Amino acid sequence: MMLEVPAHSASANGKPASRIRQRNEEAILKAAEDEFARHGFKGTSMNTIALNAGLPKANLHYYFTNKLGLYIAVLSNIIELWDSTFNTLQAEDDPAQALTRYIRAKMEFSRRQPLASRIFAMEIISGGECLSEYFSQDYRSWFAGRAAVFKAWIDAGKMDPVDPVHLIFLLWGSTQHYADFATQICRVTGQARLTREDFEQAGDNLIRIILKGCGLTPAV
Repeated sequence: MMLEVPAHSASANGKPASRIRQRNEEAILKAAEDEFARHGFKGTSMNTIALNAGLPKANLHYYFTNKLGLYIAVLSNIIELWDSTFNTLQAEDDPAQALTRYIRAKMEFSRRQPLASRIFAMEIISGGECLSEYFSQDYRSWFAGRAAVFKAWIDAGKMDPVDPVHLIFLLWGSTQHYADFATQICRVTGQARLTREDFEQAGDNLIRIILKGCGLTPAV
């Protein structure tokens, strides 16, 4: 079976191989999300992922040599997306605006990528062994840097003196709840599924509660 052409080559129809690689990786990651969310790491097979991605198994192993590598890629992708919305946080920012943007961005991730969020939650609940290397000293330093921005806002009198670490945990947990526990929310509210409007209303509510708890004035 032919493997994908190398990234620096071109395909037979003239499309750059890098575009083919990107398209195939996206298909693999999407299929892997579906399977890992439904069956967990142990219950998922590379054969099924390849089938759902529409690729031969040989092609799947060209991109991801084993199931663990693919699983970690799925987890890393969602963490990096979440963290990217916090990367530019600075002490010079307006805390109310920054928190509002962050909450809205996290709620949008929960709406658009609920499966990846649930896989992450299951991994953490089971001990997070597969993420032990990801949460290294570099990540802890990154987290400390985010907390330091909140501390700078507090020291400057821009917001009330809350614990920055626990505030970040609250932001994470409250926004991811709408992906991880969507089934519970739907059963309690009698809905078939959460709509875009539901996520927007939930985001507005979180913004009001969290910002007021920090002594800030919400814009919504």
